[in-house]
Amino acid sequence: MTSLAVILLIVGIVLLLLGVFVEAAKFLLWIGLIIVIIAVIAWLLRFVRRQT
Repeated sequence: MTSLAVILLIVGIVLLLLGVFVEAAKFLLWIGLIIVIIAVIAWLLRFVRRQT
């Protein structure tokens, strides 16, 4: 689960950068943002489960 969250975070950041630098691919900005949010939620769920 940890590696999946890290991979999602990296892919999300890359897509965010591509979306910012390439105006024609503006949808990548939103896809990257969604992937980063999913990665953060996955990390938080793992963190909460570890604490209990």
